[in-house]
Amino acid sequence: MKTLLTGGSGFVGAAVLRKLLDAGHEVRALVRPASDRRNLADLPVEVVTGDLNDAASLQRAVSGCSNLFHVAADYRLWVREPESIYRTNVQGTRHLMRAALEAGVSRVVYTSSVATLGISPDRRPATETTPAGEADMIGHYKRSKYLAERAVLDFVREAGAPIVIVNPSTPMGPRDIKPTPTGRIVLDMLRRRMPAYVETGLNVVHVDDVAEGHLLAHEKGKPGERYILGGENLSLKAILDAIAGISGVPAPGIRIPHDVVLPLAWSAEQFAKLTGVEPFATVDGIRMARKFMYFSHEKAARELGYNPRPAREAMAAAIAWFRENGYC
Repeated sequence: MKTLLTGGSGFVGAAVLRKLLDAGHEVRALVRPASDRRNLADLPVEVVTGDLNDAASLQRAVSGCSNLFHVAADYRLWVREPESIYRTNVQGTRHLMRAALEAGVSRVVYTSSVATLGISPDRRPATETTPAGEADMIGHYKRSKYLAERAVLDFVREAGAPIVIVNPSTPMGPRDIKPTPTGRIVLDMLRRRMPAYVETGLNVVHVDDVAEGHLLAHEKGKPGERYILGGENLSLKAILDAIAGISGVPAPGIRIPHDVVLPLAWSAEQFAKLTGVEPFATVDGIRMARKFMYFSHEKAARELGYNPRPAREAMAAAIAWFRENGYC
């Protein structure tokens, strides 16, 4: 049972890779030539080089595979050239789905994001059916993932593609080598670089539970259906307090209004455009923070048997990994 995995060198992909190996899959991992391969070290995996923007490399990678887990994505809240995010997340996904269909792949799990879903205005957890349109997508990352998910659903409707969609929430845990924007929340706390916070909320989940949800979707999910792979809904203040309790690093006690942070984020972005240094805050990030991004994983629990652990365990695992690997 040969399985192609994209994004295996990244945070979520590395967790999915380990679950696939544990489940007995023969894994072929597609990585870009310049990818950091530390998450692949010493694992029994076939590594092939390619790029989501190179259709020929995708055709070669998927040849002979029965399964596809498309986890790779450009996950950045700020980028100097936004077109690159759309090329990877939207056009690259189209290239890969087309290659999978032509190769006769029998099962595909596509990693989307809760970023594509609607948000309940009253802080009630949103579900897979909470309404959302392209106009609701704040920032290039969210919009690119929304458009990519639409493209995947088109393949299901028009070609009968056997694609199951999973929508992870806010994963934390080990092997966040980059780190992701989520990991930077933990890392900024550990480095004492978070003097204040804004009022918002997130759904925190252990990255290994997200990975387990991918395998459950492969085994039990229905083509064309979406499944939220989430954990606990927590305010940012509660998250920071929990990180403080686990790490011993004091949590920030000052809450800054969104309207105060917005001009600071705008200035940081202008500086970033000149220097190429990633801004400490982004306008899109602050705009998103006005909403409490709470979600329900009830459908995944009911239909797939998905059962995530407490969010505190995800934070503890992230803290331990960052410390053990010299990030702070």
